[in-house]
Amino acid sequence: MDKAYLSLGSNIGNRQDWLQQAINQIGNKCGTILKASSIYETAAWGINEQPAFLNMVLSIQTNLAPIELLNEILEIEISLGRKREIKWGARTIDIDILFFNKTILSLPNLVIPHPYLQDRRFTLVPLVEIAPTFNHPILNKNITELLAICPDKLEVIKI
Repeated sequence: MDKAYLSLGSNIGNRQDWLQQAINQIGNKCGTILKASSIYETAAWGINEQPAFLNMVLSIQTNLAPIELLNEILEIEISLGRKREIKWGARTIDIDILFFNKTILSLPNLVIPHPYLQDRRFTLVPLVEIAPTFNHPILNKNITELLAICPDKLEVIKI
């Protein structure tokens, strides 16, 4: 079994309900949920003129290959009303693969580790909660170290 870290975010409608539905489907379709961070609220990143996000991170144990995990995640997003119309736009649910073991992968539709995770406090803060010493396989820094040098200054509020 492999271990993956996933980030979840929502900024449309009942955000907590979308997160819970995503957690349930991930547990049913992708693998066993090992840990779940607290939920955090953050102003939108990328496009600021939209509602605030609720974000969290999960660690899961899975027997899916990275591309299979991505395909399941995309199906979950669609089933929960995700529409990909504007990059970084508002969405019911967003699920990203942050890490997959220590895998380094660069495909047209999947890059692992997630290429922006070190630049986003809304990802690093919940990740520090569940995996503070996990080492980024490319940057060779652990999550706590990445948070300390993160250029993002958006406030991340635990709810």
